[in-house]
Amino acid sequence: MTDRDTRSAGGSGGRRSAAFFDLDKTIIAKSSTLAFGRPLYKAGFLNRRALLKAGIAQIVYVMVGADHDQMEKVRGQLLALTKGWDRLQVGELVRETVDEIVAPLVYAEALAIIDEHHRAGRKVVIISSSPEEVVRPLAVYLGVDDVIATRSKSGPDGRYTGELEFYAYGPGKAEAIREMAERESLNLDDSYAYSDSITDLPMLEAVGHPVVVNPDKELEEIATERDWQVMDFERPVTLRTRLATLPKPVPVISGAALAGALGSAAIWWAIRTRGRSS
Repeated sequence: MTDRDTRSAGGSGGRRSAAFFDLDKTIIAKSSTLAFGRPLYKAGFLNRRALLKAGIAQIVYVMVGADHDQMEKVRGQLLALTKGWDRLQVGELVRETVDEIVAPLVYAEALAIIDEHHRAGRKVVIISSSPEEVVRPLAVYLGVDDVIATRSKSGPDGRYTGELEFYAYGPGKAEAIREMAERESLNLDDSYAYSDSITDLPMLEAVGHPVVVNPDKELEEIATERDWQVMDFERPVTLRTRLATLPKPVPVISGAALAGALGSAAIWWAIRTRGRSS
């Protein structure tokens, strides 16, 4: 961001601008949800087989990726497996373990940019297809202002029904951004969005300043065609490191980004997986 960008945070007509960040592989170096696999296992939510699957899914998430149809198929399977999980217990587990699990996974570059946006007076929002129970405690931990995340339905007993109330994925992210902008009088033309995945193209198109981070091949091609800013984040650090000591990120065109994120399929895996024998 330039000095001119910083001064323009108030936006046109005095309206506040915002910065919307995808979570996995944009702020955090791997799947936020899969990172909680071991605590979920220790708490009895996952059996050994499910824990192993979560570990494999993490590797796939980092190394391979998946297309839209594959993610939709797995999402349906995982929603069926989540039925009966207690929402409050899951949320409490995440809050108790967030420091231990996430601290070493946060990109230094993302922390520096979040800090710049805050100093410029912009509202900083995490927008993720991960469950709200995971994203909201992470947002508090990261000092982010607000979240837009996937919400699952739960019954009168507080247990998941296996259905979704809202899916923060693809066009759903862009719609949620526009709704927030309307509700809070945000100026999207002066706002920023950061993501690594082609599935977030609608979200990137919803703002005046799209930035692609560690992009998959398809998103990198579009960014090149449209002359969007491309950045590589590659320095995971502990949040205990002072922001003031972090080096500022340098925009580069990514020629070696991994082949995309597993997206919703991966980030839902650990939190939404029950072993068939449990």
